[in-house]
Order: sequence, then C-alpha cells, then structure tokens
Amino acid sequence: MTKFRSAPAGGASRLADDALSGLLNRSAAGDEAAFEELYERTAPTIYGVAHQVIRNHAHAEEITHDVMLEVWRSSSRFRADRGSALSWVMMIAHRRAVDRVRQEQSATQRDLRDAELDERRAHDHVVETAEARLEVDQLHLCLGRLTPVQQESVRLAFYGGFTYREVARILDTPLGTVKTRLRDGLLRLRACMEDR
Repeated sequence: MTKFRSAPAGGASRLADDALSGLLNRSAAGDEAAFEELYERTAPTIYGVAHQVIRNHAHAEEITHDVMLEVWRSSSRFRADRGSALSWVMMIAHRRAVDRVRQEQSATQRDLRDAELDERRAHDHVVETAEARLEVDQLHLCLGRLTPVQQESVRLAFYGGFTYREVARILDTPLGTVKTRLRDGLLRLRACMEDR
C-alpha cells in the first residue's frame, strides 16, 4: 500500500485539486498514465477513509481497489463545477465503505437468523418426535382395550391398508359386521385417545 502523505497547505491545496481534476479528465479520455498518477495520489486517502469506516485492513484495501476501479470507469461523470476532485473521489470511497459495513451487518444478522431457525427446527423436531412417540404408545395402549375382533379389523384396515370389503373377505365375515366392528372400534379408540 502506498504511504500516506500530508495534505497540501493553503494555496497549494487548490493547485493539488486542479491537478487531480486534470488527472480525472485525462483518465476519462483513457489515459492510463494519468490514472496511475491519480491512483498514487488518492489511494492512501481512500484507504484511510475506508479503514476509518470499516475498521478492517483487508476490507479497506479491497474498498480502495474497488473505488479506484469505479473512478476509472466513471471519471467522465466528474464535474469540477460541482465540487473538488478529491471530494468526488472521497464521496465514492465513503459510500463504498458504508455499503460494505451494511453488507457485513446484513450477513451477520442473516447468519444469526439462520442459526436461530436451525436451533428452533432442531428443537421442534425433537418435540415432534417425542409427541409422535407418545401418540404411538398411547394408540397401542388404546388398541389393547378393544375387543379382539375389533383389534383385528382395525389393524387390517388401518395398518394393513385393506378396504372394508378386503377385511371382510380376509376374516370371512359379512361386510356389515366388519363395518360395525370398525365403527365401534374407532369410536372406542377416539374416546380412549381423548381421555389421555
């Protein structure tokens, strides 16, 4: 990184700004040598502004290079009648540094939200698993309270996935009887589950 220079004093300041304006105008015309000189004169100050805002050496260097690239690309938009060349460059530097701080804050907040969401999901999964296990245990207990013929019909229909007609055929029982057993068994199951 180029060493910092002290700012010119008094009238020399105006001459220095006129020189920077000239370098910007020549850079706008594609003069690479003018841009290199502009870089040498302004990069340390840009770095200082960026580092003051972002407080990170590596990020301040990146911002300095990004700003100089933007200055190269947009030097034709500089208007000396609206302000000094150095002010124009420093405005770009400050804006870039503030944008970087906002990006970093946004990324940090997003990471925190993601971590909280992951933690909540893990907690919810544990709770859901525990609740599902309790429901399964409760269901088995309630199934045990049905009559053996109701248990058999319910297991075939709901665990086996058979239709009422298939259950009737498997059990060699009339369809109406199977429907009655299933209805009564389900009513008893519901009552038992609600009691718990």
